[in-house]
Amino acid sequence: MANSASISADIAGRYAQALFDLARDSGGIDALSGQLDDLALAYDASQDLRDLTLSPLYDRQQQETAVGALASRMGLAPELANTLRLMARNRRLFTLPQFLARLRDLIAEAKGETTADVVSAQALTDEQKARLGDTLAAKSGKTVKLNARVDESLIGGMIVKLGSQMIDSSIRSKLASLQNAMKEVG
Repeated sequence: MANSASISADIAGRYAQALFDLARDSGGIDALSGQLDDLALAYDASQDLRDLTLSPLYDRQQQETAVGALASRMGLAPELANTLRLMARNRRLFTLPQFLARLRDLIAEAKGETTADVVSAQALTDEQKARLGDTLAAKSGKTVKLNARVDESLIGGMIVKLGSQMIDSSIRSKLASLQNAMKEVG
């Protein structure tokens, strides 16, 4: 299973790199970035779109026609629309989530940005997000974009993942550590 995930990521990476190179050469990276967000939202919100990309019941022509109509309706740039049609023609639409993720990574790298995943027990206020973003930017030397979500099971605190580093200041993990320490004593 891990091997097929690796193959999918590799396939998606090649399409993403090609599209990124086209966008960079034409100066359309910022526009592409916004369209990626819209496409990702559409993919997450539409079970029909996910079915289209994953189901073997749709043939190449049906997939190509559908993504062409979607691209037209969303007003996607010709480069992105053509890439999606090519992926459909080559039966590679199943890699769409990996394609979007890899393309976002390439764009962020080109802009000197990085993304931090933040899981908190309560929704962060705008001020808290700004302070956390500034702190992480100072630490990483890059502009930091926050992906924030709420997980009430943390009880309090937060977990921040920036690149390969993870900081867990949640009450849940502190309680687990305390419980382990008490087991060792008794």
